[in-house]
Amino acid sequence: MQMDELQRMLSKVKRTVFRLETLNSYSAPGEAEMLRTFNDGHPLPPRSPDTDPWLRMVADSVQAGRRWSRVHVLDRPLSDYLRFELLGYQGNVLAGEDVRIADRADGPEALGVLRNDFWLLDDEVAVVMEYDGDGRRLSMESISDVGGFVNQRDIAIENSVPLLDYIPSVQDELRRAW
Repeated sequence: MQMDELQRMLSKVKRTVFRLETLNSYSAPGEAEMLRTFNDGHPLPPRSPDTDPWLRMVADSVQAGRRWSRVHVLDRPLSDYLRFELLGYQGNVLAGEDVRIADRADGPEALGVLRNDFWLLDDEVAVVMEYDGDGRRLSMESISDVGGFVNQRDIAIENSVPLLDYIPSVQDELRRAW
């Protein structure tokens, strides 16, 4: 499966979209230059539904009554990528997405089962993401047996906090990025 097919599936969602992220670093071609600039000490450009097509899609979907949420399970200390991502997620929040963080340092053993990235669409289809050791996406596979993914989503949400509640706990680490 390619990204354009996932986007088509996301555009057809009727009720809910959930994303679980479990890596401390991703290597997405579309983010490489922005991440490099950020790591050089420059602030991120503003991200909002007015400046980013992905966020416009999310905002339109949320305005149409669909619920978008994600949990990023992470480790500390924060990697350069996670500092970049935590700040960038604020655009997702502006678009209406419920972005949550599950910190393995603060979380119970239950977070140990959350090791694979996936999308869960309407609790009917899971799209499992596979990455290499450098965070490059290798594949995406659509799966209709979603029971285990619903369970993982519930564990992730139960053991996470909203992004804007989490940010103050890592403020010192984020400042180092500025």
